[in-house]
Amino acid sequence: MNDRAQYQINQLIEAVLVSSKYKNIDSDFIRYIGLQELARRHNLKEAIKATKNKLHQVGGAYQERTPHYSVWLNELKRAARSQNREYLLDVCRWIMGHHSSTRERLPILEQFYGTILADLPPINSVIDIASGLHPLAIPWMPLRERAKYYAYDIYQDMMNFLKECMALLPVQGYGEVCNVIQHCPTQKVDVAFVLKTIPCLEQVERSAGLRLLETINADYLVVSFPAHSLGGKGKGMAANYEARFYELVKDKTWSMRHFAFPTELVFLISK
Repeated sequence: MNDRAQYQINQLIEAVLVSSKYKNIDSDFIRYIGLQELARRHNLKEAIKATKNKLHQVGGAYQERTPHYSVWLNELKRAARSQNREYLLDVCRWIMGHHSSTRERLPILEQFYGTILADLPPINSVIDIASGLHPLAIPWMPLRERAKYYAYDIYQDMMNFLKECMALLPVQGYGEVCNVIQHCPTQKVDVAFVLKTIPCLEQVERSAGLRLLETINADYLVVSFPAHSLGGKGKGMAANYEARFYELVKDKTWSMRHFAFPTELVFLISK
């Protein structure tokens, strides 16, 4: 990279990070998108605007403008201290309601995990790719006591919050920012969650979805796609994503099961 290109990408990253909306996003991910946009745009200003738009599409559109992590954590601590399971579940539902992806799943939490994970061997380790607030659903998952749970996303403040949350739940929790397009975690686990993630990643790089499925080192992958858009439009969306999934795995010998929920299309892959 020449001096001018290095200067431009540094300026772009700095311009994105000063925005309150993007200040907690992994700088490595911003760099990755920024380099793409600099190659496509006529000037730095256009590239900065395009980078912010892309970051909104893949992350910002799914969460509240200002997450109240300290308030949520304090309430979760109170619930954990109470040793009242229903109180804990209510707080977890309340927190997950602040992220559009997990909010859509709230009405079917018990059915979702009970259906997909019921027939699997004991689950001692999990990877959650582009997790959002999904680790708050751990109380509904049939995991072994003190199972290892690795959560990855592009927001540093979210990962800090989730690490503290998981310390209150019956798992050994780990949270880390990660640009999974370039640096997909490779540790061996029993189950990997890739929930509504592939469409977001493929907005950044078309080949990212297949590469992610190939790289994840899990016995079972739970891969899902939204059945409708954030605005509620769903005409043909599930069918299009189903076709896209089968296109991705057409050359694979993996065993697969298909589950259809009102808001989500799910595939269970056994490698």
